[in-house]
Amino acid sequence: MQINDFKFTIKSLFFDENYLPNDTTRITTNFANLARGESRQSNLRNALAMINNSFNSLAHWDNPNADRYSVELEIISVEIQVDSKEQSFPSIEILKTHVLDHQTNLRMEGIVGNNFSSYVRDYDFSVLLLEHNKDKTVFSIPDDFGELHGKLFKNFIKSDEYTENFNKLPVICLSVSDNKTYYQTDNQHPILGVEYQPNESSLTEQYFKKMGLKVRYFMPPNSVAPLAFFFFGDLLNDYTNLELISTISTMETFQKIYRPEIYNANSVAGKCYRPNLKNSDHSLTQIVYDREERSQLAVKQGKFAEEHFIKPYQSLLEKWSTNAV
Repeated sequence: MQINDFKFTIKSLFFDENYLPNDTTRITTNFANLARGESRQSNLRNALAMINNSFNSLAHWDNPNADRYSVELEIISVEIQVDSKEQSFPSIEILKTHVLDHQTNLRMEGIVGNNFSSYVRDYDFSVLLLEHNKDKTVFSIPDDFGELHGKLFKNFIKSDEYTENFNKLPVICLSVSDNKTYYQTDNQHPILGVEYQPNESSLTEQYFKKMGLKVRYFMPPNSVAPLAFFFFGDLLNDYTNLELISTISTMETFQKIYRPEIYNANSVAGKCYRPNLKNSDHSLTQIVYDREERSQLAVKQGKFAEEHFIKPYQSLLEKWSTNAV
């Protein structure tokens, strides 16, 4: 089996107030989680309004009424086919931003990536890692942890399907880790804000490094905590201001909903910052969200990946992963 034997299929669906998740969407994904239950439409409407308000606040030049721009979000679903005789398996889901300039009537491409959702990642963290540590007193990580996932992701980024659909490499924006300490540096970017550095590498950092991604931590203007930006190349120079703002406004909105203790806190991160998910001094958004249910579903989805992807193709995947770069 050769590295180019994988076939990727890319599908897209716009994320708006009428959005309904499709059958292969991970239901724990940020955008899919909002589109469930009685409050689904108000959830979606409020989240999109928060994104647009945040965008206009950051893109304040030539924007006196703070209403010049709006953001469109496109859900990108990637399916992988290991064997041409078999059905495709849902691999990852990411978001692509588009920026609408209502003054010039232009529609501009933003950044692809942003949110990152992966069934195999669920398997690694919610099944494999738990089983590996089941009877151990000291937490440890399997030697090959994240290897297969990382190589699959890099294979997709190098694929014809990716280059034909996207002009730039992805940027993924996540929450900071609540068991690390972050120290403010003297470096400041006009859009990304003040840079922070962690006291040590996190498991998420190590996992994304195997995907070929570097990480930097910035707290944007008007924000109260730094965000983790995972990227290829040069984060500060490969993307325009509006592209970066589209990612910040989108992903910080999701974090305010899902991690209000950190990103909707009533005080701003200081020079030495330790995120705290038990912080009671925070505000809630007007969006309904069940965090406990979300964590339980991650295990179910990890087992789904094990049953329908890892076990059926185990020997093929192991052989390919051994030879892949």
